[in-house]
Amino acid sequence: MAASNEAMKSEIASGAPRLRLNLNEPKWDQSTYLGRAQHFFTVTNPLNAFLMNSQLDEAKALVQAYKNGRVMPNVTDSEIWTAKYRYDSAFHPDTKEKMTLIGRMSAQVPMNMTITGCMLTFYRTTPAVLFWQWINQSFNAIVNYTNRSGASPLSVNQLGLSYVLATTGAVTTAVGLNSVVKKAPAIVGRFVPFVAVAAANCINIPMMRKQELQSGITVFDEEGNRLGESTKAARSAIGQVVFSRICMALPGMSIPPLIMSKLEKGAFLKRYPVMNAPIQVGLVGLTLVFATPMCCALFPQKSSIATNHLEEDLQASIKQRGGSIDRVYFNKGL
Repeated sequence: MAASNEAMKSEIASGAPRLRLNLNEPKWDQSTYLGRAQHFFTVTNPLNAFLMNSQLDEAKALVQAYKNGRVMPNVTDSEIWTAKYRYDSAFHPDTKEKMTLIGRMSAQVPMNMTITGCMLTFYRTTPAVLFWQWINQSFNAIVNYTNRSGASPLSVNQLGLSYVLATTGAVTTAVGLNSVVKKAPAIVGRFVPFVAVAAANCINIPMMRKQELQSGITVFDEEGNRLGESTKAARSAIGQVVFSRICMALPGMSIPPLIMSKLEKGAFLKRYPVMNAPIQVGLVGLTLVFATPMCCALFPQKSSIATNHLEEDLQASIKQRGGSIDRVYFNKGL
């Protein structure tokens, strides 16, 4: 494999300059929902989690060679885009370091389907609720740490506080609701894990981005020129992310329980109850394959807010620049 890598690097180095594609931007038009959905279907592709290190290193070499204008003429645009998305799936955009496997976006579906499936299966007893809600929030902490900003790194204290509060919120909600719905129809109890996860998201994401709520996030004009920092833009960004995350969890935590409540009345699961968890995990996985990218795409990554909704001092600063700026733009995060 090492020999083939060296040969590939030699071929890349001998190529002629060819720059037609902007690899700093997604392949599809991000101003439309369809374009954003196509982008995130590629970003969250679970098959990328199974790529070998040699394949990821080859993708990195090809992307870097293309950006430097040195790539073989017989390398197609499709191959370059494939390399770009493979590279983006494994390497941190700021630090350029290879990310922890389970923290990558490509691992979201396989990891979440396993954890969510087990939360939906083992929701009746308090020990099981405690264990799986803890596992879920531990996984979220790893994802948040892995995808932390390279420009303003997430502190260990901030990560730890967010982790503790989100876990406490999820467990308290789940245990509390389980006690409330004991006399309700069985199907009602199946939705307790979703409510707990939604509550945890409402705690976890604002806590993880507490600094943005205090100091604001950078806003830009349409050409990408920095205009200042806005806490109102930060609130808008975090609200969009919280809503997207809850929507992302909803299909996987609502459709499978309805199906399972029917299946459990049938002869198969009564005869083979051990199959309950595998079937539920599979159903969640099938749902998440579509729900994850489609909900990530609900709002543009480059989101915007009307200028007259910003802080008064920032509005005044923008007016002093001259011209007519009706909207400002910001990175909403994921």
